[in-house]
Amino acid sequence: MSAFDALSFWREADFRGQMGWYREVAANRLPAKFRICAALPADSALDAPEEALWRALEAGTLEFLALRNGIRQGRALGNERPKPSLLDLVAELGRRMLAHCNFCRWDCRVDRTRGGKLGACKLASETRVSSHFHHRGEELLYRGTHGSGTIFFTSCNMRCAFCQNGDISTDRLNGEAASARTLAEMAWQLRVEGCHNINWVGGDPTIQLHTILEAIALLPGLGPGMYGGAFNAPMLWNSNFFQSDEAMKLLRLTMDVWLPDFKFGPGRCAIELARTGWYWDTVTANLLKLRDWGEDFTIRHLIMPGHVECCTAPVLDWIAGHMPEAPVNIMDQYHPDNYC
Repeated sequence: MSAFDALSFWREADFRGQMGWYREVAANRLPAKFRICAALPADSALDAPEEALWRALEAGTLEFLALRNGIRQGRALGNERPKPSLLDLVAELGRRMLAHCNFCRWDCRVDRTRGGKLGACKLASETRVSSHFHHRGEELLYRGTHGSGTIFFTSCNMRCAFCQNGDISTDRLNGEAASARTLAEMAWQLRVEGCHNINWVGGDPTIQLHTILEAIALLPGLGPGMYGGAFNAPMLWNSNFFQSDEAMKLLRLTMDVWLPDFKFGPGRCAIELARTGWYWDTVTANLLKLRDWGEDFTIRHLIMPGHVECCTAPVLDWIAGHMPEAPVNIMDQYHPDNYC
C-alpha cells in the first residue's frame, strides 16, 4: 500500500468508496483519461471543418466511455497511439475555439489568435504561468503526502472583489509566458517529483484551455513508464466553473477529478461582487454534468460576511438537494483583499 493509500481519511465513512477513479490513477493502477484518449482514433482529419470535428468528438466520446468502462473492469490499455488520436482532436478543437473564443459563458466570440479585439479575460493567445510547485495547502485528498502538482495561470474571467490571488487574476502580465511544451515539462517534473496530481488553476484555467489541452496532448509521449510504459497522472480541474458547454465536453475527456468553486447564490451577489452575470445557472448546470457523468469531484464554498443567507444557505441547500453525497469544503478564510 502506498503512503497516499494509507492516508486515514480514505477509511472515513464519508470517503470510503469515493473518488475511486482519481485514487487509482494517482497510484498508477489505472491510466489517466488523456491516456485513454490517446489510444483512440480521431475518425476525422484535423483540417476538417469545425462542425465535422465536433461530430467526430461526439462519436469519439462514446468510444472513450466504452473503453474507460472496459478498463475499469480489467481490460488492458494498448500501447499504440493512432494518428490523429482522439486526444489530438480535443487539442485541435481547443485551438479552433480560440479563434472565436467561447471557452467560458461570456461567449465573447473574439479572435484571440489575432489579439486585436479582447474579451472579458483581456487575453490574446499567449498563456502565462505565475508559478508551479508542490502545493501543500490544498485539501488532504489532493495534497496527500507529496503535494498537489499545481500550475498557477494568470488572469481570470471573473472580477471577484475579494480574490486572494488578485495579483495573479487581475494582472495579465504577471508571471512568464509558457508554451504548451513548457506546460507539459512542468507537469512531468511535478509528477516525477512525487505530486499526486496535476492541478490546473489560476486566476482561472478555463481561459488558457487551448494551451492546456495542447500540453496534455504531449504527455503520452513522455516517460518514465508510470503506467503501460508511459507518463501517467490524474488531471485536476481547479476552476470557478464558469466554463461553456463546449469547454466541458473537451474537459470531460481529459480531467480525472474536478475541484469547482461554488461561490454565490442565485441573486445579484455574483454581479455585485464579481461583475459576473449568469453565474448561478452556469455553475449549477456544470455541476449537474459532473453528477450525471459520474465524475470524481469535490466542491469548495467560501463563506463571506454578510452573505450567509443569500449565498451560503442556498448553495448548501442546492448541493444537498441535487448531489447530497458530494464532498464539500466549507472555507472560512475570507479576508478583505484585492478590491474590497
